[in-house]
Amino acid sequence: MRVLGVDPGLTRCGLGVVDGGTGRTVRAVAVDVVRTPPDADLSVRLLGISDAAERWMDRYKPEAVAVERVFAQHNVRTAMGTAQAGGVVALAAAKRGLPVVFHTPSEVKAAVTGSGRADKAQVTSMVMRLLGLEVKPHPADAADALALAICHLWREPMRVRLAEAEARAAEIAKNHKARLAAAAQRAKKQEAKTQGAAR
Repeated sequence: MRVLGVDPGLTRCGLGVVDGGTGRTVRAVAVDVVRTPPDADLSVRLLGISDAAERWMDRYKPEAVAVERVFAQHNVRTAMGTAQAGGVVALAAAKRGLPVVFHTPSEVKAAVTGSGRADKAQVTSMVMRLLGLEVKPHPADAADALALAICHLWREPMRVRLAEAEARAAEIAKNHKARLAAAAQRAKKQEAKTQGAAR
């Protein structure tokens, strides 16, 4: 499976494509950071990010897109810009029929390093080790994009299986409830019939 990982941001938006193989093997395909000028209009900056994301989707043909979810930031303006950048990427993916999954920073850190509290240096180090990279992806947004793709490759199959199991359990519970209701209805009818005969 091929995944496009996106670490959204207005000034720097990390993009990383990773292929997943058998087991937990992963291979880096491409990584880069899209930059937009801080003095440009917001609409122009978002268009630049959208255009870049669309070019990557058309060129590398990912089967899914993993985007970092805006979780908690003290700077509201930064959080808004991050969310908007993630939104235009999700829209570009939706136009191509690609599934988009948002992962929190702690989910990504836990998947890649084993700890949801790992710092950026630890994430970058593990990304390099897992992908066999000799050169550190720079800036950190690039490494984060690769980490998002790895996180998705490792977490999504488990999430899908869990969702399928929950759906099956819900269907079984629904059928069981329907059978109980039908049995209760039959018992009620039988009781009424018995009382009618007794009269």
